[in-house]
Amino acid sequence: MNDPKIIIALDYAEAAPALALADRLQPSQCRLKVGKELFTATGPALLEQLMKRGFEIFLDLKFHDIPNTTAQACKAAASLGVWMVNVHALGGRKMLEAAREAVANSAHQPKLIAVTMLTSMAQEDLADIGIAATPAEMVLRLATLARDSGLDGVVCSAQEAAMLRQRCGSEFCLVTPGIRPAQASLDDQSRVMTPQAALQAGSSYLVIGRPITKAADPLQALLAINQEIVGARFIAP
Repeated sequence: MNDPKIIIALDYAEAAPALALADRLQPSQCRLKVGKELFTATGPALLEQLMKRGFEIFLDLKFHDIPNTTAQACKAAASLGVWMVNVHALGGRKMLEAAREAVANSAHQPKLIAVTMLTSMAQEDLADIGIAATPAEMVLRLATLARDSGLDGVVCSAQEAAMLRQRCGSEFCLVTPGIRPAQASLDDQSRVMTPQAALQAGSSYLVIGRPITKAADPLQALLAINQEIVGARFIAP
C-alpha cells in the first residue's frame, strides 16, 4: 500500500504498550499518531524506535503559541523526521505563516496541518467560550485561513469534509479523527463517521484509535477496515 489512509492513534501513557502494538501491525498498512501524553512521557526516543520499525509518524502536539515560539517548535518537530505535524488554526495567520516558513526551511519537511475544531466539541461548547458561529462555520473559516497561510491541510470532523473538499480544493489534506466502524462504540466523540463514508465525503486520512488498539487482533481489525475502504473515493454531493 503506497499511501495508507489509516492513522492509528497511540493513546498510551508509556512506551511499552505503544511498541507492543506497533509490533502487531504492519507499516505498509497504516501510519501512527503520537500525541501529547505519549510524547511527553517518552520523548523523541520513542519516535526513533517506531520509525526504525518502518512507520511514518504524525506528531500530534497541536502547537499554539506566539508565532516565533510555534515556529521553533515546528522546526524542532521537523528535525525529528516525522511525516506530519500540526498547530492550532486559532493561533491566527501570523502564527500559521511562521510555522509554514519554519517547516519550509527545514532539511526534512513534514506535512504541516492545522486543527480547526476538536471533534469532541459541539455547538454548546462554542457558546461556552463566546463564539456564536456554528461548528461548520468555524471549521470553514479556520480551514480557509490555514489554506491561505500555506499549510498542507487541516484536522477536521469527517462531517465537514465534503464542504472543505469543495471549498479548499482536491489537493488540500483533510485528516479526520472521530472515525468509528459501524458497530464500534462512540466513546467520547460526538461527531463521527464510518471509514468508507469519511473517504466518500472527501477525507484524505482517517485517524482511528480504540477500534484497532483495543481489538483482540489489532492487525486483523486494521486489515478489515482497509478492505472496507478499497476503492472508496470522494463523491461530490
